[in-house]
Amino acid sequence: MQGRVHSIESFGTVDGPGTRFVVFLQGCPMRCAYCHNPDTWPMNGGNLMEPAEIYEQFKRNQGFYKGGGITVSGGEPLMQVDFLIELFTLAHTDNIHTCIDTSGIAYKPTNTTLIEKLDRLMELTSLVMLDIKHIDPVKHQELTAQPNDGILAFAGYLDQKGVDVWIRHVVVPGITDDDKYLFDLGYFIGQFNNIKALDVLPYHTMGLVKYEQLGIPYRLEGVPAMDKDRAVEKKQVILNGIKEYRKEA
Repeated sequence: MQGRVHSIESFGTVDGPGTRFVVFLQGCPMRCAYCHNPDTWPMNGGNLMEPAEIYEQFKRNQGFYKGGGITVSGGEPLMQVDFLIELFTLAHTDNIHTCIDTSGIAYKPTNTTLIEKLDRLMELTSLVMLDIKHIDPVKHQELTAQPNDGILAFAGYLDQKGVDVWIRHVVVPGITDDDKYLFDLGYFIGQFNNIKALDVLPYHTMGLVKYEQLGIPYRLEGVPAMDKDRAVEKKQVILNGIKEYRKEA
């Protein structure tokens, strides 16, 4: 078993609880306008590595990750489910906290083979950080070039499986910061019992240089970074939606 790995970060502090060993996998079908890692898009890029090889790197400094663990991000990690199962099986044997940072785009509820693999993977997964780009299907398609029906269904699947979830949402000025849609997002996730955290991340422009290097047009040229204080305000709108759903339920 080999996976396509974009890069490895030995000191991750925003990729789950504690200090994390973060594996960025190669390949993603999403084309998010604000993606800061467009070099992870091609499915055939990256370096071929075996799960045991990666886990050995983690084990060398395992004491350093006390209170943390392993996070697999991307790209889109669920495009390489078999690889994740093998890596997380190794971690599970040693009782290591495992986390998947995903958009959920790979979830196909009618694909029984995939669901069987995901069932196995979820047994080995401590936490899923689910990045919901936009709650509105039309706006989501415009923003990412992909539909969001499978992503929202994946949120329900995770709830059924009882897997702990952190919801992530990037607020971009004029694009994902509309209060109606933020409230709707909160109302949607309010139905789930497995949500452990909500991260509302302010849009930044630090990835712009990669687009220039790769010769890819940057769709959000001229859009300013989101003020951190405004992101806090927008998080409250989502929380209001959650409260409204639970008040009505």
